[in-house]
Amino acid sequence: MEEEQRAVFVSYIELSKYIKGKEKAEAMNNIDDMLDNMKEYGFNMVLLQVRSFSDAIYPSDIYPSSKTVVAKEGDPLPFDVLEYFVEAAHKRKLELHAWINPYRIRLKDKSEITEENPAFLWLGTNLVKETEKGIFYNPAEEEVEELILKGIKEILDNYEVDGIHFDDYFYPDDKIDEQNYEEAKRKDSTLTLQKFRLGVTTKFIRNTYRLVKKEGKNLLFGISPEGNIENNYSQNYIDTRLFASKKGYVDYLMPQIYFGFENETKPFINTVREWNDLITEESVMFLPALAFYKTGEFDQYAKSGQEEWLLSSDIIMREVLTSRELSHYRGFAIFRYDSLFQENLSETSFQEKENLKKIL
Repeated sequence: MEEEQRAVFVSYIELSKYIKGKEKAEAMNNIDDMLDNMKEYGFNMVLLQVRSFSDAIYPSDIYPSSKTVVAKEGDPLPFDVLEYFVEAAHKRKLELHAWINPYRIRLKDKSEITEENPAFLWLGTNLVKETEKGIFYNPAEEEVEELILKGIKEILDNYEVDGIHFDDYFYPDDKIDEQNYEEAKRKDSTLTLQKFRLGVTTKFIRNTYRLVKKEGKNLLFGISPEGNIENNYSQNYIDTRLFASKKGYVDYLMPQIYFGFENETKPFINTVREWNDLITEESVMFLPALAFYKTGEFDQYAKSGQEEWLLSSDIIMREVLTSRELSHYRGFAIFRYDSLFQENLSETSFQEKENLKKIL
């Protein structure tokens, strides 16, 4: 097997902690320290959240500066955070993939959306919807897809990133596109809601893949869907079976297999094998994402396995070893940076970290 991909998610939570409110030199030093930690530990791939709320951690002609790195949306950036991350990562021979949340605009408060945000002009229209989970772009609107693709192209045109990454926020609400579905049903009365939504996201993923490959054939595009395969069809409307079986959609699948071995509903071994068997297209890499954030914690949805992460300190190590035995496995990812590298880890998390280190 080629070199194992060992990725770490660096989320907006880390950006807020290590960059926001810091002097430029201190923020840059913090980035250097983060990348040094990853490199020294044996990781080789950074998944950096560059757009979490219809914003940007870099100077953009499309999106305002992100409140994850500045005091409030639209404030001047202290420096080009993405540019520094890319240069510093490549200096250490780490890949850097730009992680984008395509549809999320805000968790709750729409008053924070500035006039510079492309969502601002669409408030109150069918393109932007307020839901119980937050404020989101409507995936079924053509203009929304065009906006997201334009934002991706801006990144690829201006930064030497190694790839584009999407997380699992595909259909954020069950009523967000009711109007679009009704219009589509007038043309085809047999069209089911599931088929309509799978069509929306499949087109979006295919067009993203084409854009990425047009910008550079060696650039990678991957997605990190929910670990429960059936939920991707009934809730998130992502056709993972299609993406796993045909070229032209993704270079890698990084499902969030955030389950322990004793999880009663989705035990890790069964789930990781299920994902591996889903892949029949040889070019699609399998990179399971693992839940280091659960180490030392009570797992409330695991039923009889709720205390596994409290009582064991080698779960992540065993999950990597188990995954390495699978035919389509090419690496793994850890969610997220601070769960692994923050100061004052719990004793259980520290032991998990030490055990993982033994096999890297």
